[in-house]
Amino acid sequence: MSYRVSEEKLEEYYQVSLELVRKCGQLSLEGFQKPKPKYEIKTAFYDLVTVYDKQIEANLTDGLLKAFPESKIIGEEAMANAKTQVKLTDAPTWIIDPIDGTNNYVQKIPHCCISVGLAINKELVLGIVYNPPANELYSAWQGHGAFLNGQPIEVSNAKKVNQAVVGYEISLIVVPKGRDKNVKRLYKLASNATGTRSFGSAALTLCYIAAGRCDAYHVENLKPWDLAGGAVILREAGGCVYNISGEGFDVMKPDCVCTSSEELAIDVIELIEAADQITGYTFK
Repeated sequence: MSYRVSEEKLEEYYQVSLELVRKCGQLSLEGFQKPKPKYEIKTAFYDLVTVYDKQIEANLTDGLLKAFPESKIIGEEAMANAKTQVKLTDAPTWIIDPIDGTNNYVQKIPHCCISVGLAINKELVLGIVYNPPANELYSAWQGHGAFLNGQPIEVSNAKKVNQAVVGYEISLIVVPKGRDKNVKRLYKLASNATGTRSFGSAALTLCYIAAGRCDAYHVENLKPWDLAGGAVILREAGGCVYNISGEGFDVMKPDCVCTSSEELAIDVIELIEAADQITGYTFK
């Protein structure tokens, strides 16, 4: 069933979710400011979860469903315990990462955030990314631009990799299956870029491109909640979000190239393809 949502309703979704995220930011900051929080290991030794991840997701889920009972929720911590694979329907669906960058959060590195995206008819229409330690609240809803703490933001003018600061998650090398692929891609991109950064949070990296702080980002093998909120903010700031073949971005298979311009996306994808020729990897 296709959902028809008015401009007024979409603005209501935006304002209510923005206020809920602000409130949850206080809880996130409380945990960040305490001594190193206790954490559990989920799927692997580098995949962590704290009590604050769980509490923030629960608060957001309860608040959103109370305000908008027609909604569905795709949340990182709920999905970690689910026995079935998550599917996106046409219904208004909130895609939640309560703390993106949990490793940073545990280590007291102020690059961690609450990320919320809203998809309607399988299309991302709203994004909120809040980094409480840095007091930075990024937000956007379809057709209205992107904002940082209420002030408009836009991407840089970078068109080529040699004009760009590129984000790449070096920590992905910890996974043996994709290690060689990631080393070769990182080598190609970093050796051609003006700078390379690894922030440890996909959602924030997309927001940094939206704000002109960096210019490109490539990542594979993440989950919908890692990129849903940031993708809306980047697009509304004038940027691009593709999969690594240069085709449309699918939030349910979030392998992506995110850039400040289409020209830069083409340049990044060509370098990724050149790296893959060395390893024999084929994107599918």
